[in-house]
Order: sequence, then structure tokens, then C-alpha cells
Amino acid sequence: MKVSLIQMNTRDDKAENLRVARELIVAAVENDRPDIVSLPETWTSMTGNFDVQYGNSETIPDGEACQMMAGLAREHGIYVHGGSIAERSDGKCFNTTLVFNPSGEIIAQYRKIHLFDVDVPGGISYRESDSMKAGSDVVTCDVGDTTVGLSICYDMRFPELFRALRDQGAKVVFLPAAFTMMTGKDHWETLIKARAIETQSWVVATGQVFDHDGGSKVCYGRSIVVDPWGTVVAKAPDKVGFITATIDPSYADDVRIKMPVMQHHRLGKTQTAQPVPA
Repeated sequence: MKVSLIQMNTRDDKAENLRVARELIVAAVENDRPDIVSLPETWTSMTGNFDVQYGNSETIPDGEACQMMAGLAREHGIYVHGGSIAERSDGKCFNTTLVFNPSGEIIAQYRKIHLFDVDVPGGISYRESDSMKAGSDVVTCDVGDTTVGLSICYDMRFPELFRALRDQGAKVVFLPAAFTMMTGKDHWETLIKARAIETQSWVVATGQVFDHDGGSKVCYGRSIVVDPWGTVVAKAPDKVGFITATIDPSYADDVRIKMPVMQHHRLGKTQTAQPVPA
């Protein structure tokens, strides 16, 4: 499986964001012939103005970005992993990933489970729940003969989601993101490697880069592909563009056979702590 990661610097001009995304996808296809392209989180619109963000949101499947992704998938005979877009829902939105097959059909829809509500030292606050609703479903789909799992940005801090994806058969996990510079410089690559090693899966993490919303938010970028052993096989430079990597899903099987940690788990969802005898 060959995958191209589309690294963007999204602003609040939706039409311009769609134009840039289309150009980058077409360039990746013409240069590298990927089987699947992956967009970053909230690639259609990034702004702290809720009215603008809501105006740029979409209903599925008839929204402009949805139609563009479906059309590119059909035109080029590729899978399109749609990063995430704002899916309109009763005055708020879901942060939603869509996956399109080469016929332009939606084969998966994942709504971000873990919302980013954080007060950063220095007075900056991020309140995703002010405008977004949380999803609840763990979602996988098949890209060719390979089962892939879906996650979004802040999800990466919750290893139980990645284990659930692996338990559903995922050998590759997609992680579109708009990871902040402050946390990204210390945690981005470390956490991605951890999730890959823990689940013995490939992790494909496509990011936003540079500043957004008048400089009030700066994203780390460094889109990256990590293999099931925790080795970085591709990393984007600090610019808008794309990188391409070849993924061998069978390597996940090889690692899992040689180090069978899935057979050794002892703690599960239903297990509770037992009192210590007096």
C-alpha cells in the first residue's frame, strides 16, 4: 500500500482550502501514484470564529468537500482518507473523518471521540466542545485487503482507542491532526511511536503546519509514517506539500507473531480493581 500524506496550512477561506487540497492531491497522484491519499484534520476550515466555522461546515454526503473527495477518488482510482471536516449537526458540529473508495463511495465515517478542552499555560485555551460534539463509535474499514483504523488528533493520547482498533483487525491507523506547536515539539513523534509500538500497527499521521487564525494557533506539522516496530519511515519537512511512503501491512503480522503481546493482555474493559484483604 502506497500512501501520500497531504500537509496543509488551512485558514478560514474554504474555497481556497479546497483548491490547495485538490492541487496537492493531484500532484501526489501524478508524482507518486499512491493507493490512498490522507488529508489533515479540519482541512476545509480553521478559525476561532464559530460563525465562520459553522458556515464552512457540511452535511454528508452532499457537502462541497465531500463531493470533491468523491470526485477525486473516482477520477484517479484511489482511496481518499478525508482527514477531518466539520460535519454540521443541530447548531454544533462533529469533527468527522470520511474514507472514500476508488468508486467515490463513502466506506467509513468516524466522529472524533476525545475533544480537546485544554487551558495552556500562558492564558491560551482550546475548547473544542464549545463548537463540537463527541462521537462514540470505534471505526475501521478495509482499504483493499487491509483493515485500517480511524482516529483524530487528541485521540492519540488515549491508547485504549488504538487497542480497540487493533482488536477490530486494524493493521494501519490513520491519525489526521492539527497538533499545537507547544505540545508537538515534545509529544507528537513520541506518542505516535508509542501507539505504533503498543498496537504493533502502522500509524499514518497527517498534520497541519504553521500558524492559523491570525497567529493565535501554531501547528507543529511534521506529518509522519511510523511502522509497527516504532521506526519512522517518512517525515514531512516544515512546509505545505506532501510525502509518500510504502506500507507493508504484512509487517504488522510479522511483528505480532514475533512479539505476541495480544495474547498476553490481562486487563480489559470489564475488569475492576479488587479490594486488598485486611
